[in-house]
Amino acid sequence: MATGRILKEYQIVYITKGAGSFESEGRRHRVEAGSVLFLFPGVRHVYKPDFEIGWTEYWVGCKGAYADNLVAQNFISPARPVMHIGLDNRILDLFARILDLVRDQEPLYQIRAGSLILALVAEILSRVRKASQSSHSERLVQKVKFHMEENIYGEINIPGICEALKVSPSHLNEVFKSYTAMTPYQYFISIKLQKAKEMLEGGESIIKAIAYRLGFKDEYYFSRLFKRKTGVSPSKWNASLTEHGAAVHGYNAIADLIDDVRDGA
Repeated sequence: MATGRILKEYQIVYITKGAGSFESEGRRHRVEAGSVLFLFPGVRHVYKPDFEIGWTEYWVGCKGAYADNLVAQNFISPARPVMHIGLDNRILDLFARILDLVRDQEPLYQIRAGSLILALVAEILSRVRKASQSSHSERLVQKVKFHMEENIYGEINIPGICEALKVSPSHLNEVFKSYTAMTPYQYFISIKLQKAKEMLEGGESIIKAIAYRLGFKDEYYFSRLFKRKTGVSPSKWNASLTEHGAAVHGYNAIADLIDDVRDGA
């Protein structure tokens, strides 16, 4: 690592354009637009933009008991000097307000600027946490989808899935709906029906066999559900594709949700 520098204060640096690198504590980090760098007193560091594109940065410095307390409580740490929060107007507004106070130096500006710096740190940490929660939720949804695809010819066991993933049914239901606009049961039914369409288009025509293979114990329920979702019965699906084209694929998502609730989803 290059010689770098050591500060006597904390600094918060927000990169809004361009890209580069940051090195500290023997680790190298990639910095992009939307990255926040936390610089700590007494910790040697080096950061620089890429030569070809440069970068645009906003920064503020501070020191004192409040900043020390953030480190003591592990809200910020030299072990996590780079955080990726994306481009955010609220963050830019706080930087602008802090810089205006320091420039104008009106009475008690230090106290007001200090409170805004704490608000800035809180906003940054909030966005990092939200991003982490979002990623966790997305992974959760993907795991459930994968399980459903693996068991598309069987039945869905929501309590068993929740137990395996260590989440409550209500939490899974909430997260899944936020990503798919469907409950897990509704989504499972939708992929079964999509598979049924593929089977019909692939030449399979015995409705009872398709229903049984996809885990529907009642072929008449399967046929009613298929028609409700597609507008035509399974036996007429291929013919309707030729006659009506893509229009038969369209159906109202809200109506789907209502129908599935009626079905006991």
